[in-house]
Amino acid sequence: MGRQCEVSGKKTSFGNHVTTRGKAKYLGGVGTKITGISRRKFKPNLRSIKVWLPNGTTRRVRVATSVIREGKLTLEVDGKMQTFPLIKASKGSREAREKLGNLYPL
Repeated sequence: MGRQCEVSGKKTSFGNHVTTRGKAKYLGGVGTKITGISRRKFKPNLRSIKVWLPNGTTRRVRVATSVIREGKLTLEVDGKMQTFPLIKASKGSREAREKLGNLYPL
């Protein structure tokens, strides 16, 4: 699975880069003219993070930054799809997880 988000499924998409010359009409010119069109790629902004899973384990997942900002993950855990809050696994996060223990039905 190349450059793709494990949660949202975002992946590389394609489009055009349009090159123009001239001055826009609203600025007093005769209008812009297209001088070239070339293909380009739109790549998702992916980050690799370690997250706590509801079954008590940690896992490294590659997710888009939009998913991190949203704060919720929908992943397959123990053979079924589950939605749970995103809690990063890092130093000192065990204590934070214990405080938020009621969020996870273990």
